[in-house]
Parts: sequence; structure tokens; C-alpha cells
Amino acid sequence: MSFPRLFMSLLLLAVAFSAPVSAETAAEQGLALARAVYDAPQGKDFAASATMVLTEKGREPRVRRMLVLRADPRPAERWSLTRFSEPADVRGVAILTKDHPGDQSDQWLYLPALNRVRRISSGRKGGRFVGSDIFFEDLRDREVDMDRHVYQGVGKLGKLTCKILVSTPVDPDNSVYSRRVSWIHPDTLIALRVDLYEAQSKDPVKRLSVKRIKRIQGYWTVTDSVMADLESGHQTRIRYSAVKYNQKIPESMFSSRSMADERAGLEFRP
Repeated sequence: MSFPRLFMSLLLLAVAFSAPVSAETAAEQGLALARAVYDAPQGKDFAASATMVLTEKGREPRVRRMLVLRADPRPAERWSLTRFSEPADVRGVAILTKDHPGDQSDQWLYLPALNRVRRISSGRKGGRFVGSDIFFEDLRDREVDMDRHVYQGVGKLGKLTCKILVSTPVDPDNSVYSRRVSWIHPDTLIALRVDLYEAQSKDPVKRLSVKRIKRIQGYWTVTDSVMADLESGHQTRIRYSAVKYNQKIPESMFSSRSMADERAGLEFRP
């Protein structure tokens, strides 16, 4: 074999072996990054006084106040309760989410006008929570193994350098989104931007943008964020005015009884 042909054969062989390794490395790096983000310290429980602001073209902003409670009672279990206090048309409305290990999640909605707790079907992942841009799925925990993750290098968000992570559902039926592209700040492990795609969409349909983070009791905390519907221009902004971690919030606080009691959880409000 002549030298040129030998050289070309070796080159093609090298390419054939190197291509799968690169793809595998990107997947391994993506999985490691996704696990690091998921396992970042969040405290055993969390309470926040928060404001939700809904904005859309041609209307005055609608402001809602709420109490948010969260607890991680056991590994891979994340529970949260959100209850509105103002204005009058949503006062007392509450949503309870209990995420269990694996692809198991239970959600309930309390509507004071009906004085009843209603279970939210798992098929309503794309339902909008109290008319906001937040889907019921956005309130649920999503474990690392529910998606395939690929690291796509770094990118700039303003002056910040972030790691870009692309996540696609292993089972397309368990998410309303076909793809998530997250811009993760490497020092805090917080996704400062998440572009959300639906099936057949070339462009993201929604975008989560983090406006402010703060270190509270040693935990990096998102205190100001916006979920935007990129097709309609409607936006939902959530600001935390006060946050407190590790108050030993009891498991009984995350129940249908506490959902219907406007006083429940007020002792943990920061």
C-alpha cells in the first residue's frame, strides 16, 4: 500500500473511532452536569413570601401575593404548597404537589369558591396554573434520569459564561416539552435561562429567565424570575420578598386539610 493510501486509511479509522467517543463524552458531561444541578444544596425545607405579577399587552399588570412552602422529607421526594392571599378573586386558592421517586407525581388544587380539593390529572401537564404562564408540569420535580442530557459547551448571558445543557425526555409522553435548553451558571449551579420547546417547534415556545439570585443562609436562591410565553408575549414574574430555610416544617403541612385552611403555615412565613 502506498503511503498516501495508508495515511488516508489511518485517518478514516481515527475519525471512525473518535466520533462515537466525542458523542459519548458530551452525553456523560451532560449527565454529570444535570446531576450536579439536581443535587445542589437546597435545605431540608423552605418558606417564602412571594409576589406573582401577570403582564400582557393592552392590560394593566395583575398582582398576586402568595405563601410558598417546600420540603424534602425523604430522598427523591419533594413536596410543595403554594397558597394565594391576595387579591380577593384568588384568595385561598392553593396547589399541593408531591413528587415521589421515579416518574410519580401527585397534584391537588383547592378552590375556595367550591370548597373542595380537586386532584389534577397527570394528563394536564400543560394546563396553566391560575391563568399564569406556569404549567402544572413546571411545578413538578423532574428527576435526572427522566431525560437524556447532552452538554453543548459554553455560551454568554450578558457578561456571564454559562454551561449549555440540552435535555430531552426519555419518554415523550411524560412531558409537554420536547426539549429544554438550560444555561447553567457553573459557580451557583442555577439555570439562569431555560428555553422550552414543544414537539415540532423549531423555536422555543416559552423561556424562563432568572433576574436575580441571592445567597440566603448559605443556599443560592432565585429571588426574581420571569416565565414568558414567546408566542403571545404574556409574562409571569415571581419575586420572593422574604425567604427562610430549615424551619422543620412538618409533613402534616402538606395535606388537603392544610390546603383548605388559610391560617395553616403562617407560623413559617418569613
